[in-house]
Amino acid sequence: MQFATRPRSYVRVAGPDAEDYLQRMVSNDVAALSIGERCEALLLTPKSRVIAPLVVLRRGADDFLLLTEPELGERVRAELTRFRFAAKAEIEPEEHESWVVLGGEEVIDERPAGEEVDEEAYERWRVEAGIPRWGREIDDSVLPAEAGLTETHVSFTKGCYPGQEPIARLHHRGKVNRRLRRLELDEEPTGDELVLDGKIVGRITSRAGDCALGYVRTEVPEDAVLEVGGASARLH
Repeated sequence: MQFATRPRSYVRVAGPDAEDYLQRMVSNDVAALSIGERCEALLLTPKSRVIAPLVVLRRGADDFLLLTEPELGERVRAELTRFRFAAKAEIEPEEHESWVVLGGEEVIDERPAGEEVDEEAYERWRVEAGIPRWGREIDDSVLPAEAGLTETHVSFTKGCYPGQEPIARLHHRGKVNRRLRRLELDEEPTGDELVLDGKIVGRITSRAGDCALGYVRTEVPEDAVLEVGGASARLH
C-alpha cells in the first residue's frame, strides 16, 4: 500500500444544531452520515461558485470535522461563522495530521502502514486518476459540474443550501460548455492551450509526465488529436 502526506486545514462544527446547520450550508447529505462515516461536499456561493471543497467526517451525533485545503481553513471557518446566527454550534479550528492512501481513503492521525511516496509520485497518481485539485482544476471560476464534482460532492435529494438552485437547474435542464478531461501527451508541451483546427478549445491545468488534466470544450470529438505547445494530446 502506498500513501502520501496530505496537508490540510481542519474545522470542528459541534453542538446541538451542528447537523442541521451543516445540512443547510454544504452540498452533500451530511445528515445521512452515521458516526465514523464521511462524505465529500462543497461550500458554495449563492451562484454555485466554489468557496472550498470539503471532506465531512461525522465523529459523533453532534460533532463533525471538516477537512479542506491548508489555505482555505480560515475562509471556511469565517463563512460558517458568518451565517450561523442563532444556530447552536461551535465552529473552531483543530490540529490534526492527514495521509491519503493512493486508491483509498484519507487517514487522520494514524499513519498508514506501507510505503510513503513523495509529492511527485502522488501528483502522478492524482492526474492519472483524474482527481481535481484546488488551485489547479478547482477555483472560484469553475462550476462544480465542469470539474465533475456534482457526481461526487453533491446530493440532489437533500434540502436547500447556498448554490443549490443553479446546480440543480444545470443538472436537470442545461449542459456545461467544457469538462475536465484526462489527456495523453506524445511529448512535453511548451504551453497549456489546447488547439483544434486553429481554434483554442481548452487548456491543460496539471501535467505529470505524459499524462495531463485539462478543461476541454464538450463539442470536441472523442477521437480528436489536439495541439498543445508543439505536442499532441488525445482525450483519454
